[in-house]
Amino acid sequence: MTLAATPKIELHLHLEGAAPPAFIRGLAAEKREDISGIFDERGGYAIRDFWHFLKVYEAATSVIRSPEDYRRLTLAVLEESAASGVIYCETFISPDFCGGRDLVAWRDYLAAIEDAAAEAEAKMGVTLRAIVTPIRHFGPEKAREVAICAAETAGRFVTGFGIGGDERVGEPEDYAWAFDCAREAGLGITAHAGEWRGPDHIRATLRALRPSRLGHGVRAIEDLALVDELAERGTVLEVCPGSNIALGLYSDWRHHPIGKLFDREVKVTVSTDDPPFFRTTMNREWDRLADAFDWDTGVFATLNKTALDAAFCDRDTKDMIAKKLEAAHG
Repeated sequence: MTLAATPKIELHLHLEGAAPPAFIRGLAAEKREDISGIFDERGGYAIRDFWHFLKVYEAATSVIRSPEDYRRLTLAVLEESAASGVIYCETFISPDFCGGRDLVAWRDYLAAIEDAAAEAEAKMGVTLRAIVTPIRHFGPEKAREVAICAAETAGRFVTGFGIGGDERVGEPEDYAWAFDCAREAGLGITAHAGEWRGPDHIRATLRALRPSRLGHGVRAIEDLALVDELAERGTVLEVCPGSNIALGLYSDWRHHPIGKLFDREVKVTVSTDDPPFFRTTMNREWDRLADAFDWDTGVFATLNKTALDAAFCDRDTKDMIAKKLEAAHG
């Protein structure tokens, strides 16, 4: 079986950040809004650096406003995921953008997203679950409101809680109340750390928020004692190599630390983060990693197993996904 045909599991995908450029152009045209400046001559998103990425991201997502917009967005994103062989995906969604943290409005947005997810599963064979995320640079008080929205809607579809946004704003302990609230509601815990801040921030995140997974986490490689600690803890890293390279954290695929982390027995997984912004797909991630590190299908089977073990879905869903993987690998 080729890598392209191999079923894949993705744990780190921002829903708005996965919006295909054609979808955003169409939505903007429907609303008679001119955001043509964010696209390049080939029709893709025009990104220069991280700061410009944030501006383009904000402009692109500004046209996604209603529950119906989010329903259509979810279908468009999952169509792209299914095209890369993704059979299970967890996506970050935020009440900050879906209803302004109002619980009643949030339920409406969530219902639209979940409805689209059910349709995509029936038609495309890709299963979606949601990780609710406050936006870090909006501050701890708003994060508390997001946590309450997450706790009130925790269940089969909303299965996790994380945090996104500017990693350099605030400290992990500022958000401890929100994470404790989500944990008490039975949600799985992940947190972005170790992308734009280094090993000390990863340690602080582990201590204050007690996540089982870290979004990115790649800068742990700068402190091998921390790498060994992550391996001993069994902390799972949601690694997004293409994103890191596109944003300049690492110069190329061979210099990305995922290979060393894997060799030192850290539990790593592979995801796309905001794929159309970084010109990537799950197929491309796997292909480039195979080229860079001579990884064979056995390594990618290990990555899938790690991801499935770390997924925040229920046992029945895990069993279903495991059967699909077993059928594919014989």
